[in-house]
Amino acid sequence: MENNNNEQNGFSYTYSAKEQTELRKIREKYTSPTKTEDKMTRLRRLDASVTNMAQIVSLVLGVIGALVLGFGMSLCMTNVGSFIGLYQNAAFILGIILGIIGGIVAGFAYPAYNFVINRMRKRVAPEIIRLTDELLK
Repeated sequence: MENNNNEQNGFSYTYSAKEQTELRKIREKYTSPTKTEDKMTRLRRLDASVTNMAQIVSLVLGVIGALVLGFGMSLCMTNVGSFIGLYQNAAFILGIILGIIGGIVAGFAYPAYNFVINRMRKRVAPEIIRLTDELLK
């Protein structure tokens, strides 16, 4: 009996609202998600994967194109051609060709973005529609 009295007379502390929300967030990391949360998370991940893939392809094309364009410009404007064993006129002509190729590759970054995003949307659309139908019911 005496133990129960000591436990009842023990110290009690309540956390502030800010601390309670932090505690709930930490607890949610370690509890299993409900089906609705799981479906919503999957929906968000699918939607983000469409734009992420398109952005990656676009950025890679843009960066590669810019690097090739820059190398072509450096061949035209500096003596880098002589360091790699090219004569002045050959380096200038090669620089122009590389600059044009790099500009074209960089110019394809935006059309590639649109192409990839449309293709990914067609591929993911049935799953996204199914998940949204389940969540809206």
